[in-house]
Amino acid sequence: MTRILASLAAVAVLAGPAAALAQGAAPAAPAAASAAVPAIAQAGNLADTLKAAGQYNTFLKAMDAANLGSLLASAGPLTVLAPTDAAFAALPAGQLDNLMKVENAAQLQQFLLPHLINAAVPPSKVNGAKGPIQNVANQPLMFDGTGPALMVNNARVVAEGPATNGFIYGVSAVLGAAPAAAAPAG
Repeated sequence: MTRILASLAAVAVLAGPAAALAQGAAPAAPAAASAAVPAIAQAGNLADTLKAAGQYNTFLKAMDAANLGSLLASAGPLTVLAPTDAAFAALPAGQLDNLMKVENAAQLQQFLLPHLINAAVPPSKVNGAKGPIQNVANQPLMFDGTGPALMVNNARVVAEGPATNGFIYGVSAVLGAAPAAAAPAG
């Protein structure tokens, strides 16, 4: 029953309207081109494409644990800001393990929803522009395509590519997560 309710809650969140870059956000003058990032080869829907890319396994496992995995195979369009396996490894020790516990599925879902946008946001919409885009958690994500690298909040886009039901940006950090504490000197 909990799984069904969690899935319905996620679908209800995704059913809301998607926001695009703020109308008032002016592109840089002149518009800077973001550095080329590696392409993620399309291998079908978002889930299949992320799986084939090979560096988003932790994200896919967490999406499944949060009962959100089926969204990645839905009709879309969705934009996924998928943290790499290395980004998840940089989280504070134990944080992800705690969230992945069955009893914490609702918290895990809230942790992951900011990584989804209920619209296709291809690079042509963000390169050379700067402004917020609402995610499905109704929080603004600050896209900045005016510098040498496309940034989303505190994360650098490290790969990008289309899927049959949306677009993927591989990101260098878990959005909104605090960086891991430095290991004590020993």
